[in-house]
Formats: sequence, structure tokens, C-alpha cells
Amino acid sequence: MPSLPPALKGAPRLLRPADIPPGRGRVLLLVVAHADDPAFFAAGVTALWADAGWRIHCLRVTDDALDSVGLDPAETIRRNAAEFRAAARILGIAAVEDLMWRTDRLGDASRVALRERIIRAIRRLRPFGLVSFDPYAVFGEDNLDHKVLAEAVDEAFWCAQFDKHHPEHLAEGLAPHGVWERWYFGRSVLCPTHVFDTAAVLDRQVAAVLAHPTMLANILNQLALQARTAGADPAPFAAAAADPRPLVAAMLARAAAARGAPFGLAAGEWLRRARSEIPGAPPGAGGD
Repeated sequence: MPSLPPALKGAPRLLRPADIPPGRGRVLLLVVAHADDPAFFAAGVTALWADAGWRIHCLRVTDDALDSVGLDPAETIRRNAAEFRAAARILGIAAVEDLMWRTDRLGDASRVALRERIIRAIRRLRPFGLVSFDPYAVFGEDNLDHKVLAEAVDEAFWCAQFDKHHPEHLAEGLAPHGVWERWYFGRSVLCPTHVFDTAAVLDRQVAAVLAHPTMLANILNQLALQARTAGADPAPFAAAAADPRPLVAAMLARAAAARGAPFGLAAGEWLRRARSEIPGAPPGAGGD
């Protein structure tokens, strides 16, 4: 039977760090488009899950070859890959891997081919849950890579269970696998089911974002370009390029406070969870 839409199930569940059940090594597969996605979109909950013993495996789909300013693509790839790993260590991510698809080009990619790579990862890693962009949270989302990946992950969830989807996987010794939980994040979350108290790990999010100086320099350059167009002073962004910590810390604190305030939290992250009702199943990563 289909479940009710989250909007019809009442208020989101509030989760403080002590409410997250022990992971006991169970795997959560975090699938992102770009190196800085975990830090910007899911740093708090990722750190909380890792602290509770969940094993986070992060799959980065693109090569991030274009996300820099003043560097050639080869050097951009090298730096962003290293910074991705540095940020992952800060958040407690246990393992990372890169698919190296062309960044900002997933709109041209075969959806079926992308889906196959995610199905393969699901069958290989056999995760308890999937974590990725919400395919329905498109308000304010201007990155086509995020949209395309969200659809591919959502469809890979159910295709990974079919014994006739990609029989070549079975010939390689992989087997169909049924993920139980799916956790979705985004620039906006359509119908959040869970609100995580991230005040205790906000400093780690700041540190994880700061671990991406190459991408941060590009973000600040974009803001400076917009300021010039608006007739405003771009100097604050140039100053932030030399020392981004104050700006990054303030930006992340404001965003976390805005999400937490409706629930009486100093900092929060919103996620939408989807899963089947399985009698006798253990508590999931949301504690219920």
C-alpha cells in the first residue's frame, strides 16, 4: 500500500544527537554530484550519523573540473579531489569514491547509464539507507547536475532490487539489494519529515566548507561579479577570499538558525525520509 505524503503525516520529527540510534557499522550511501555538496547540504546530519557509528560511504559523481577560478581543469580536478577527501575526514565519512563524470554536464548524460553506476554501488555496498538530493525539492535549485542525480538515485533505489536490471552485475557476483531508507536533502526540502539538531556539529560544518578553498574562491568570485553588476562594492568578497572563515561561519550559522528556529533549535537541518513499512525492522537512522 502507498504511504501518505509526508505533508499529511503531521509535524516533522525533531531529533537531537542523543536520539540517533547506534549505527553499529551499518552503511549509509551518500551520493552527491560535487565535492562540496556534503559540506554545504548535509554536513550536520552526516557528522551526527558518523558519531553514532553509522558507516558513511560517499560517492561523488562528477570530476569538478570547472569549479575554480584562475586554474586549468587538470589542476582544478586535482585540488577538488584532495579537498573532497579532507572535508570527508572532518565529517567522519568512512570512505569516498569518484565516478569522474564531466561536471556541469549531467544534463547531457544518459539517465540510464548514470542510474546503472548507482545501482552497481548499491549492490556492491549493500547500504541500509541512501542519502542524496531530493528529486522533488526543485524550488531554488539552479544546478542541473543536482536535479539529474536526484532522479537517477531515486530510480536506482528500486531498480537495484530487480534481478533483470543489469544481469551483468549478477554475472560479476553482485546480487539485487533492497535499501530500506532514503534520506533527501536540498536547497529546499519539499516536505521535511525530520529536523536534526546540528548545533553541536556546526563548527565541523564550517571546517568542512573551509576545507574547499578552491570552490570557495570560485563562489566568492561569482559574488564579486554580481556585486559589480548591481553597482555594489565587491571589496568584501575580495577580502573574504584572503580569510573566508568569518563570512563562511556567519553564512552557515544564519542558514542553520533559520532552519532550527521554528523548532526551538539554535541550528538545524531538514531532511525528508522515505521508506516502506517493514514489521519488526530495527530503528533506522532517524530512530524510528
